[in-house]
Amino acid sequence: MSIASTIYQYRLENGRRYHAYRDGQYWAPNDQQARASEMISHHAFLLTLNDRLLLAPVHNPKRALDVGCGVGTWTLDFAEAYPNTATVGTDLSPIQPDTLPPNLHFEIDDCCSDWVYPKDHFDYIHIRQLYGSVADWAKFYRECYDHLAPGGYIEQVEVNPVPKSDDGSITPGDPLDECGKLAVRAGIAFGKSLIIEEFMHDEIAQVGFTDVVRIRYKWPIGAWSNDPRLKELGRWILVHWNEGLEGWVLRFFTKHMGWTYEGVKEWNAEMRKALRDRKYHAYQDVSVVYARKPL
Repeated sequence: MSIASTIYQYRLENGRRYHAYRDGQYWAPNDQQARASEMISHHAFLLTLNDRLLLAPVHNPKRALDVGCGVGTWTLDFAEAYPNTATVGTDLSPIQPDTLPPNLHFEIDDCCSDWVYPKDHFDYIHIRQLYGSVADWAKFYRECYDHLAPGGYIEQVEVNPVPKSDDGSITPGDPLDECGKLAVRAGIAFGKSLIIEEFMHDEIAQVGFTDVVRIRYKWPIGAWSNDPRLKELGRWILVHWNEGLEGWVLRFFTKHMGWTYEGVKEWNAEMRKALRDRKYHAYQDVSVVYARKPL
């Protein structure tokens, strides 16, 4: 049986579908519901970045790589915006579109394995929502460094899954407080941290990148903000949570933390009730970090 055929032999668990290539190395489903959640997050990132696909000062890159591209929405948008850039998107799941511009192709690959691209090959490497996907971030960033051309840029965009509040509306023991603690524990149990948003700036700098820039945002969970733009963003983030919550936690809780499927369903119901509670002024930290490989 060929690798090409086995990558479509998806694993089914608790009513959700997961990748087959490098089975178990990633935690999120790749079914239609998961794709819908990813599309919502893509829209939320565009709202956050004022319709910009990237913040790094990249000009006319010859080659670009999107690591962990998922359904490929960002990758496709980038390839269309930069038609002269040879663009590659990689992921464990073959869930990307078939109709592509001539400068784009997708590959099924594990970013945690040794990279096979030529050294100094890419002018821009993009990473988004790779939290919980990498056990050895130092090794991953070294791969990015080695395969960027001198003067090329790395850019990583990450969301912290731990809900926060600035006004004390999330208190110890609340469902949203417990959700954050469970996210940290899940990453530890899985062996791949979910809170890379907190330390990616320092990790990127430590492998030799220069001109390291970190820009921070907040994602309100719900339409509680008085700022019209954040209120609109918050509506989308709430939809994102409602659409994505089960897929975010199901494999973590059942395979790595000893929960039953019934227990996960009960917890999800409690969380959805809390997310609708307007007493909470919750948000998530979002960071964009970009840096340059020295000339």
